[in-house]
Amino acid sequence: MKVTQAARLPVRAGESPWTPEELAEVRGLLEIEIEVRKAELRENEDEVAERLTDPVEGAGDDPADVGAKAFQREHDLALAYNTRDLLAMSERAIERMDAGTYGACESCGQAIGKARLQAFPRATLCVTCKQREERR
Repeated sequence: MKVTQAARLPVRAGESPWTPEELAEVRGLLEIEIEVRKAELRENEDEVAERLTDPVEGAGDDPADVGAKAFQREHDLALAYNTRDLLAMSERAIERMDAGTYGACESCGQAIGKARLQAFPRATLCVTCKQREERR
């Protein structure tokens, strides 16, 4: 991203404008996270596929084993859904960088804050809007 494009991203009062280096660092972290999440999803899908194709999986299980396996499946699915959500949030953050809207709260339009985005690059809401959302 060019200097002028990075500097145009919203920041809170008292914060210095984004530099291309700062934005590149945040983008790099997001890109690494995207690759890690994609690898996690592939691994999870491979494990599930392996279990589904095992012809003796579950043969002769007692009710406790069946329940434990069902619980494990539900746990694995919940982890996969969470991983997909995090992946989508990271990809959305990069899209917002490319569109020049990174750093603007999706609720009120005010700046999210550079420090918040450096700590949590996937943030889409300013602190005030996030607190309001969590109280609901």
